[in-house]
Formats: sequence, structure tokens, C-alpha cells
Amino acid sequence: MKKAKRTPGEARLQIAAMPIRRMNNGSTEIMLVTSRTTQRWIVPKGWPIKGLKNHEAAAREAFEEAGVIGKISPKPAGRYIYWKRMRDHFVLCTVKLYLLEVERQLESWAEQGQRRSQWFKPEDAADLVDEPELSTAIRKLAAPVPG
Repeated sequence: MKKAKRTPGEARLQIAAMPIRRMNNGSTEIMLVTSRTTQRWIVPKGWPIKGLKNHEAAAREAFEEAGVIGKISPKPAGRYIYWKRMRDHFVLCTVKLYLLEVERQLESWAEQGQRRSQWFKPEDAADLVDEPELSTAIRKLAAPVPG
């Protein structure tokens, strides 16, 4: 089966994990990583992986980029659009965002020497990312659950 041809300007799909952890006081923290080339703060993300469901691919990206393991939601919790910098051009991407409840972070992982990772309060993480829709998603998804 041939791949469907993309029309010029059509967004390409990426998948991302939003690693979160619930603190004992009921607050939530979000892990961000830096991009390899520009060192911007981002969530772990990448292209869909053949043979994996999108949420599984998002969990793998979080494992490779941040060394985190946990329970990933099978349904997207949000999405955002951004322009991805390629070698000699930009590509419009729609990113499906999956919540990852982090259970642990490894002491070493694949991209540890290429990226920084850090836990942030949601409001700080939202201020640090460049993409406005990702900032909004962080604020929305990390809001405290009433209870």
C-alpha cells in the first residue's frame, strides 16, 4: 500500500508525552527536556513509530529523552501545533499529547548526554515552553483535580 501523498502545507503528525508526577501535598509537577539543537524546553516527542500505538511511541520517547518510566494514557489529553526546524526548512506539525504518570526515572538513559531534564511547577513549565498551545495544554492538564 502506498503512503498517501501530503499536500503542501499539510501538518505532519508527531506524538509527545507529558511526564507528570503527583506530589504528597496534592500538587503536580511536569518534566520538560531540552531540544538537542536549540536547547529550548519541550516535552519528549517524536514521529510515530511503526508497530507501536501512538501512546506507546510517546512513552518510548519519554524513556529515550528523559529516562522516565510510568503509566501512559492511551488517549490523547490534548494537542498542539508548531513549526519544526529541519536541516534546511520548517515543517508544520500537529502533536498529540499523552499524559505519562511517572513512576521512576532511570539513573542513565539513551539521550542523557544530549539533553537536560528537569521537574517544574505547571505554571513555570507553561512559561518556559515556546509553543502557545503547548503552554495552554500544560496549564489545563496539570490543573489540580478537585476532590
